[in-house]
Amino acid sequence: MTAKAKKNDGIHQLSIKDDMTIYNAETLKETLLGFCHPGTQELQLDLSAVTEMDSAGLQLLLLLKAESQKRGFILRLLRHSEAVIEIFELLKLGMYFGDPIVIPANWKKS
Repeated sequence: MTAKAKKNDGIHQLSIKDDMTIYNAETLKETLLGFCHPGTQELQLDLSAVTEMDSAGLQLLLLLKAESQKRGFILRLLRHSEAVIEIFELLKLGMYFGDPIVIPANWKKS
């Protein structure tokens, strides 16, 4: 699992550069929860490079949403990849997370 992070005055920007699957869920969970501390005002999660997502990856996003509500910071999911959009559409979760989902014109949905 590869993630790239930037911090600016309580706003954390994190880019996931790999799969969000059972195979790297534990490492990814530790990384994501590491940003859920009292100094966090907003966590922006760039999902554009997520190549595959399974139920373990979805559970991590649900956990992160719950932690953001519990700890009082804003969670923003940005630039959803096709893998993320497919899961969100299948389970009707777009409204739950509340972030705009932009479907690219060249999307090759199967």
